Amino acid sequence: MSKRSDSWLALVQAVANVEVELGKILQEQHGIGLSDYRALDVLARSPDSELRMQELAAYLQLNQSSVSRMVERLERGGLTNRDLCPDDKRGVYTVLTEKGRARLEAAQPDYERALGEVSDRHRGSDVLSAAFNAAGDLPLKFRPAAG
Repeated sequence: MSKRSDSWLALVQAVANVEVELGKILQEQHGIGLSDYRALDVLARSPDSELRMQELAAYLQLNQSSVSRMVERLERGGLTNRDLCPDDKRGVYTVLTEKGRARLEAAQPDYERALGEVSDRHRGSDVLSAAFNAAGDLPLKFRPAAG
């Protein structure tokens, strides 16, 4: 295999290790998975704390059925609800609830702390360290809320 291919595999493995540990911490301490956390985070950063289901799927890089199942789970927990688009009754929005915002805010310090600890532990890989440095300069691919 090429050096590029080896580097890519090393990065994928390092990120996967970090994500597994983050997911365990979020589940144990806050009762939400990593994808759930990311969905709540993206919704909180979006205008009016809502997104069309297709937009949420695109931001999370998940397929439509995975996002639908996740949103159903979040709704059962009272963390989000669905709303019809006023302009297009076929369009469905996922809206962050106050309970969802509270859960996200409670989880954020633990997520940030765990991310620091876990990433430090896995930084033995030069590729992960380089990826963290490079990612700091990349724009986020969602519309942050005004204000």
